[in-house]
Amino acid sequence: MIYATILFIIAGIGEIGGGYLIWLWLREGKPFYWGILGGVALALYGVVATFQSFPTFGRVYAAYGGVFIVLSVLWGWGIDKQKPDILDVIGAGICIIGVIVMLWPRS
Repeated sequence: MIYATILFIIAGIGEIGGGYLIWLWLREGKPFYWGILGGVALALYGVVATFQSFPTFGRVYAAYGGVFIVLSVLWGWGIDKQKPDILDVIGAGICIIGVIVMLWPRS
């Protein structure tokens, strides 16, 4: 499970960071190469996600969605300086519980 968690975090940083670089390029007037770097990061996110050992694409991406939500809240707090409120924290917690349920070993 540690391997899966690390891959989810790396994928999340690639996806959120890539989207953020493109956001800065298109909305904040940063140089075009920020957008190119963002595209590369998004492509790498897609590759990293395939390293998961779970057998089904849908389950991996659904579980990753919960991790993505938590990472997005943390990104907003750390990078955009938007402190999460109690509903953000509760929502992120619910998502992590969902991830645990989805990835729980089956017999």
